[in-house]
This record gives sequence, structure tokens and C-alpha cells, in this order.
Amino acid sequence: MTLLGDNAATLYDTGPVPGPGGVPVTYEQVTTGETTVVGLGKPWVPRLGAGLELHGEYQGSGFTEPKYIARRGDGQVVQLSRLLYLVASSVDGSRDAETIAHRVSARFGREVSAENIRYLIENKLDPLGVTVPEGQEDDQVSAPRSDLLLALKGHRVIFNERRVAKIARALAWLHRPPVVVAVLLGIAVLDVWLFLFFGAITPVLEVLDQPVLLLVVFVLTVASLVFHEFGHASACRYGGARPGCIGCGLFLIWPSMYTDVTDVYRIGRAGRLRTDLGGVYFNVVFMLAMAGAYAVSGQAFFLAAVYLGHFEILEQLMPAVRLDGYYILGDLAGVPDLYGKIGPILLSLAPGAKGRRARAEVAALKRSARAVVATWVLTMVPLLVGEMGYALWNLPRITTTMVRSLTEQLLGTGGAFADGQIAAGLMGVVGCVMLLCPMAGVVYLSVKLGGRLWRGAARSTSGRPALRLALCAVLLAGLGGLSYAWVSGLTPEPLPKRPPIAPILQPGVPTSAPPARDATPAERHPAAPSATAPGAPSGTAPPAASGTPSASATPFGSASPRPSASRVPSESPGETPTGTPAASGAPASVPADPGSVPPTTPPSPADTPSAAESSSEPPPGTPTPTAS
Repeated sequence: MTLLGDNAATLYDTGPVPGPGGVPVTYEQVTTGETTVVGLGKPWVPRLGAGLELHGEYQGSGFTEPKYIARRGDGQVVQLSRLLYLVASSVDGSRDAETIAHRVSARFGREVSAENIRYLIENKLDPLGVTVPEGQEDDQVSAPRSDLLLALKGHRVIFNERRVAKIARALAWLHRPPVVVAVLLGIAVLDVWLFLFFGAITPVLEVLDQPVLLLVVFVLTVASLVFHEFGHASACRYGGARPGCIGCGLFLIWPSMYTDVTDVYRIGRAGRLRTDLGGVYFNVVFMLAMAGAYAVSGQAFFLAAVYLGHFEILEQLMPAVRLDGYYILGDLAGVPDLYGKIGPILLSLAPGAKGRRARAEVAALKRSARAVVATWVLTMVPLLVGEMGYALWNLPRITTTMVRSLTEQLLGTGGAFADGQIAAGLMGVVGCVMLLCPMAGVVYLSVKLGGRLWRGAARSTSGRPALRLALCAVLLAGLGGLSYAWVSGLTPEPLPKRPPIAPILQPGVPTSAPPARDATPAERHPAAPSATAPGAPSGTAPPAASGTPSASATPFGSASPRPSASRVPSESPGETPTGTPAASGAPASVPADPGSVPPTTPPSPADTPSAAESSSEPPPGTPTPTAS
């Protein structure tokens, strides 16, 4: 996963800028530092925030006006106009406002006064965290950050900037055009052989049978992720930009890695696209290396890593979330934050003052960029709304399945450790993490998204009680309809319990399918004889009494599918005494002890079966134990 400057979104300067003006100043005042700002009585020297980096003009921008990029010490990327960037680049901690005004006037082509400089710094640069507010002693600036919904959280550096630069420089040759062509041809040949001739799923199935091989494939997958990030860094270095650190964080509570390549904003669009694609390109290089290792060693787990690498590439290329595909689309359009344009695009379709402001913001984009962004927004919003509605409709089955699976996983893993099966328990812990991470991610995303929607609705209906009342009515109607669907069973039922695909990750979980529900006698034996005893006249009652369970209707020699635990009343002949459970594995109508059966009246000749019938089945009422 690529993370451009720890925050793909940028903060913008907005609002009017004071007109030109100036205060005459002599050369002696500039050289001696005796300049003053009118009305202040003493020189005022602004300072930049700690760690601020000025990256220059945003090359290949999709905006009609040029944009300039700066990055704060906390990693937040800030987009500035040309005038604000000139002011920030003139602030060095020693120049006062008057000197800065002269430098900016010369470079901007219009006269800018010291009062203009003070206004721009206090009302534009200070709120953005570019400069230090007046009167603050230290240079650490506390400024707002973009609250991104789908962004990496909890960053931790793994490779610092110096080490990344060294490794990226050593790998940059892989991005030369002849090498790229050779790699692409190689992966095409490998895929044809693996999927059409060898069988890509075969090595995966072999790995699933061996816990040690599964751990090896997991280690190879982590190595491919690290190599993926060095693909971004080396492509950034090859294009002439300076890569930053490589670290890891949590993306929707799932561990992910990132590469700081903010410096690519100052190179051309082709260089940025090369950097975006560098990660999946290095995945291809890694898969070719795994295929070579298989050719040398013959170990199938290398091909399993190749097979899983294809899914990693497909995941990275999806433009829905902030992965490589998202940044590729953003760089094609020249807009660094596509999610930040969802609101303006949708509001521009509405009438009123907000719609006019949104249309003005959308008009700041070039026509080609506007078409790309609008297409993305109008495609993604229905998909996101549809996915949200589908998830709410299936919420009961999702919750039931997650709780059932997690309960079995925790019990099985704990049982493995209790029995001293350390290896199985450790694999169960891996399975627990794989279950807990997406579950926690769903909860986090639901709470975060719900809070945003609530705050947005509160802001949009502020001072409009009728609209707020209508929105509350719609919300209550929707929740009421969903609740009724959940309770009444209109929504789909939970999935039936199934054996685990990878039993290694789920110790203690049964690997066989659960027994089916209890069936009626007709369902159990559709070809069973009628209740009338063989050879008996029509209308004769069956041998068993009316209190006998349905299992007694089964012909002798055919055991019941499930032992009966019911107690049988003693009034019926041929049954166990009151309070005595039936024999395990035998039908309830068969006594546990033949000797305990009271004497019965001999059957009449009409009730006696023929010889052919008696050879295959004892006379009704004869106490014959049934084998389980």
C-alpha cells in the first residue's frame, strides 16, 4: 500500500487576499534591520513550523490554477496558492514582515505590503500550520489534520529515510525499460504455464495440509509486502524524487505498510504513475523469483506464494479504498484527494448557495480532471450506498456467523493449549487474529461512518427545524423497517455450519459436516412398510402401543439414526419399566433386558406371519435386541 506523505488529502487555502499596497522603505532600513510594521512599533519576525518541507509546484495538476505543495512536520500535506507559497518560502526566522514583503513583491510581480504579509500569515498560514503563531515560544505547531475515513492509523517507521534511500538506489535499475519489458514477458509465460498446464490450486492444497508450510508461505507473503514498498521507493528514486521512510500502520484495523513518497508531487505525472505502479511491478518481480526458487528446489510452497501474489496485485489495484489503484486514478486526474471531491461534486448538483460554492470549487478543475473525478464519484457513491444497505439488510446473519465462528475458534485454541498442543494452539492464535481484525474493522468503520453521517446531518439541518424533523422521520422509518425485517425473519438466515477449509488454523473445530435435523419417519424410510403387521387383517393395530415413540415403527434390524434418551411408560407391553432409560443405540420400543418382558398372549393364526416372512423378520412383539 502506498501512502503519499502519511496523508493523501491536503489542506487548502481559501478566501480573499487583500489588494496590493506598500510602505516605502530605505535601503539602510533593510540592511540594518530597523524596519517596522505600521502600528506595531517593533519588527515582527515570523517563523515556519518545525519540520515543514516546501516541495514546490504540483506538477501535472488537474487544477486550472497552479498549486504548490508543502508538508508539515506531522506529515500532513498542505496545498498552497502561488502567493502563499512565495510568502512561506521567504520566511526563514530572521526576516521581518517588511523584508518579506519586498521579496514577495519582486517574485510575485505585484506590490505586496507588510500589512498584506501579516494578514496572509495570521489568517492563512497560521491556521494551516505552516507558520508559528505570534507569541508562541517553540516551533511545534498544533494544526488541524484531515480526518480521513479510509486512512492508515498508528504509523510506525520500519526503515528510516537514509536506509530506504540506500536500498532504493540499489534497486532502481529494475525500472529501466528493457528490464521492465523482460519482466512482463516473463510473468506472461509463467502464468500460462501455471494456470493452463501445471494447475495453480494444486500447490495451495498441498500447503493447507502442512502447518509448517503454511507458516513458510505466510513469511513469504510478508516478504512480498516489504518488497512491494521498496518498489514504490525505488521508482520514486528512479524518477528523480527523494523517497522517505517505510513503515506500517493499521488500515481498517488490518496491518498494512506504507511508503512516504510525498516528493513525487514535484516531478511529472509520468514519474508519479511509475511510482504508483512500482509496488505491483515489484510483486511481479517477486513472483518470478519464487518461480525460479521452485525450479531449483522443487518445493510447491513457492508456487503457492506465486498464486497468492496475484490476489495481492488485484487488491492493490482497486480504486475504491486508499490503495495503489486509488493513487493511480488520482494521479491520472491530477487530483491528490479524490474522496475530498465527493462532497463538492454532489453539492454542485443541488441548487442554492451551497451548490453555487460547490460549483465554483468544481470549476477550479480542468475539464479532463473534472470528467475523471465526476465519473469516479458518481460510480463510487452508489456502490458505497448499496454496500452499506446490503450490509444492514444482512446484519443478523453477519453477526450470528461472526459470533459463532469466533466462539468456536477461541474454545478450540484454548483447548489446544490446555492439551499441550503448542503448535496447534499457535496456529489457532493466527486464525483468531484473522477473525478479529476484520470484525474490529467492521465495528470501527461503522462507528466512524455513523458519527460522520450524524454530524453532517446536524450541520446541514442547523437552524432548519422542519428539515431536521423530516430527516428524523425518514431515519426512524428506515430503522423501524429494518428492525421488523430482522425480527420477522425476512432477512436471510445465517449460513449453516460447515467444516473449516483450513483445519490447521481452527484447532478443535469439527472437520465433518454437522448432522442434519431430525427427520420424520416417512423422511427417514420412504419405502418402509405400513403400520399394519405383515399378514394381519386390514385395520389391525400395530404391535406397539400408542405411547411408543416413532422409532418403534422402524422394522427390526434397522437401527434409529440417533439414540433416544426419552423415558418409556411401563404400561405398554414389551417396554422397559418406568424410570429406566432405553438401551443405548436401540429403539425405544426394544427392552434393555429381554428377561424383563412380561408374558404376552400367543398370537392367533391369522396374526402369525408366513414362513417366508418369519425367515426375514421375527414375529411382532418378540423382544429382539437391535445392534447399534
